[in-house]
Amino acid sequence: MSKIGYVHSLESFGLVDGPGVRYVVFLQGCALRCKYCHNPETWHNGDKEWTAEDLARYVLRYSTYWRNNGGVTFSGGEPLLQLEFITEVFKILKKEGVHTCIDTAGQPFRPDDAEWLAKFDELLKVTDLVMLDFKELDEEKHIALTGRTNKNILAMAQYMSDKGQDMWIRHVLVPGLTDDEQGLKEMGDYIATLDHVQRVEILPYHTLGLFKWEKLNLEYPLKGVPTPDKEQVEKAEKLLRTADYQGYLKN
Repeated sequence: MSKIGYVHSLESFGLVDGPGVRYVVFLQGCALRCKYCHNPETWHNGDKEWTAEDLARYVLRYSTYWRNNGGVTFSGGEPLLQLEFITEVFKILKKEGVHTCIDTAGQPFRPDDAEWLAKFDELLKVTDLVMLDFKELDEEKHIALTGRTNKNILAMAQYMSDKGQDMWIRHVLVPGLTDDEQGLKEMGDYIATLDHVQRVEILPYHTLGLFKWEKLNLEYPLKGVPTPDKEQVEKAEKLLRTADYQGYLKN
């Protein structure tokens, strides 16, 4: 029987969700509570159910959009909460030669759970690229920002490095919150210890998701925080040494 997944929304022409043009599947569910989250409506499971086979066949209708320069990305929410569902979808897509990508914060990773790791390994076999969001390197800062530890997230980065999994590392730059010089330098040093990192990106903080917090009657914790300017972004890029990573993956 085909696995059931909980899908929040679908985007047929994504340009910032991996290499090339991407069909993006946003899944429901996430345990992190990031202060700058732009998809708070995905925190809890919804009722939009798809079978893995039906979703894969639906997505393949749009394959002319990406052709040989793009593919399919699963995002969220947190896609790894539904790793068996994604695995089944990706197995179908790989048979059709589709480039597959996961956009994750890594929070569900369970380094001491052999059964979970076996399922994760199955997913990696059909995953071309993992985009891993590094919120903060310092654990206390990570807890203050997201409500959760990052020990297992760092363990996931090392695990994928050891497994030979191609990765992009991304960091959201929030003025006064995630932009301190020492923290960025240490993050850059840490990333440099990982193998198979194809790209490192700075994602400038924005307030495009603010209306979603208001719609959900949630108090937005970063009211008044400005978006970073060009100089702030460039400084962060130098500290993370983004120019050292120029990998661009294709099918």
